Amino acid sequence: MLNQHTLERLRKMRLDGMADAFAQQMQATTHDSLSFGERFGMMVDAEWTLRDGRRLRRLLKEAKLRVAACVEDIDWRQPRSLDRGVILELAGCDWIRSRHNVLIEGPTGAGKTYLACALANAACRQGFSARYYRVPRLMTELSVAKGDGSYPRLLAKLSRTQLLVLDDWGLAPFTAAESRDILEVIEDRSQSSSTIVASQLPCEHWHSAIADPSVADAVLDRLIHNAHRLVMKGESMRKLKLKDSEPSKKEQN
Repeated sequence: MLNQHTLERLRKMRLDGMADAFAQQMQATTHDSLSFGERFGMMVDAEWTLRDGRRLRRLLKEAKLRVAACVEDIDWRQPRSLDRGVILELAGCDWIRSRHNVLIEGPTGAGKTYLACALANAACRQGFSARYYRVPRLMTELSVAKGDGSYPRLLAKLSRTQLLVLDDWGLAPFTAAESRDILEVIEDRSQSSSTIVASQLPCEHWHSAIADPSVADAVLDRLIHNAHRLVMKGESMRKLKLKDSEPSKKEQN
């Protein structure tokens, strides 16, 4: 009776991990030789693991990553000028703790989006909030937010996100209004959070993609000077995967 009462109270306090571990201990005799401290520690570990898993699922859901990528699954076989040691160091997320940025540039299909999402996934696994956007989609959302009055709220939400991923940067030149919007986003995050920017354009050409030169100076000053720059090269990964999936002539015969 007492055990059932304890179990019910654990459930009511939403300590489901501890409740499950407690129920398991009551049903199994393998725990009888353990001390009270050891058994209690197992219940705390179960609760911690359950909550940690829930938090990760929530962070990944909110991140809305374009691809389910992780650093452990990066294909190192293809020569893309990626330094494995640098990527693994970035996966440790010290750059986010230091509020630095990461700039990823390279040709279409080189794997920029995958790498950006993999680093964002690593950030979520370490408890950081993240959000992925294609820049054209973000510009649309900001424009709509101006019209419906939610612009300040959206800016505030973006500023609170510990890691913002901006993909397809400079795919089309920023208009004057978009230039001001992106400055607002970057300014709110400067020195307080981290941003990943992925672009086909080399960093040297980003200035010309922003309509107003003074705005371009302000945006790039806040992005580049405390950034880790990754330059990817090589053939399109999509093209290489397509080649690998095609049956050989010998197999066709």
